[in-house]
Amino acid sequence: MLTVESNAKRITQNALKALLYEVSVTPKPGLVDPHSHGAHPDMTVFTFIDSSLSLEHYFYECAMMGLQFNGANLPQLFQKIRPLGVQAEETMFSATKQVNTHKGAIFSLGVAVAAVGYLERTNHQINATVIRATIQAMLIDLVKTDFKNLASKPQTMLTAGEHHFLKYGKSGIRGEAQAGFPVVFESALPFLLNQSSGSINERLLDTLMIIAQISEDSNLIKRAGDPAILTWLRTQTTHFFALGGSQTVRGKKFLKQLDLVFTDKHLSLGGSADLLILTIFLALTLNNII
Repeated sequence: MLTVESNAKRITQNALKALLYEVSVTPKPGLVDPHSHGAHPDMTVFTFIDSSLSLEHYFYECAMMGLQFNGANLPQLFQKIRPLGVQAEETMFSATKQVNTHKGAIFSLGVAVAAVGYLERTNHQINATVIRATIQAMLIDLVKTDFKNLASKPQTMLTAGEHHFLKYGKSGIRGEAQAGFPVVFESALPFLLNQSSGSINERLLDTLMIIAQISEDSNLIKRAGDPAILTWLRTQTTHFFALGGSQTVRGKKFLKQLDLVFTDKHLSLGGSADLLILTIFLALTLNNII
């Protein structure tokens, strides 16, 4: 008979796999992979391995919180795991010598891990629809709560996400999460599970580019200093898929060239990478294989 602890370990393993699968995919525009540090000269693939393993206990705790949560008020479940995320960030920074490798994934993946744990406890037939609904229930009013009174907050105390909201009026990952990660559930996950083909690397590369094509990557906007970068990016991703994607010689060549452009201009798809991690975790949860 499966125990709560064994279920938590299985969910945790899928979370760690998602982190390690993402960093292994190559070539990713401006991102760290086994062959390049991209636009992140302070990181290598080994930094990401260290970071991923440092988060194992965090994901286990999130899974256990979900598996043991007895209430019907799901925002309370989110409030229970939020302090764990703060501690996980400190653990990550300690493991990486103060390099931010997975701050976005700590939030997004932690929420998803807790949601899956909760659904397993309640014996739900787990599918993408109920996972998304659970996440939405956990994060009701997240943007309103987190961004209230920002105008009176000292500039030096603002987080990157708060700066992004004040400067561009975009709610970033909080808005995406509160909406139940539409980029992931409506586009990336169906694509990965039902439309992608080729090797694991090719399937995940194409999934990343699907995400990049439709998301508002706050990390990319921050580095470019202008939301107009999204229009340029959509032109690039459209051309990539017109060439046949990662399974064609021309598609692969174009992606390598795009990686060089991103690296040279210090651009990065960090936000898209976080959503790819979440997509991989959900695919592993639903299919147990990619």
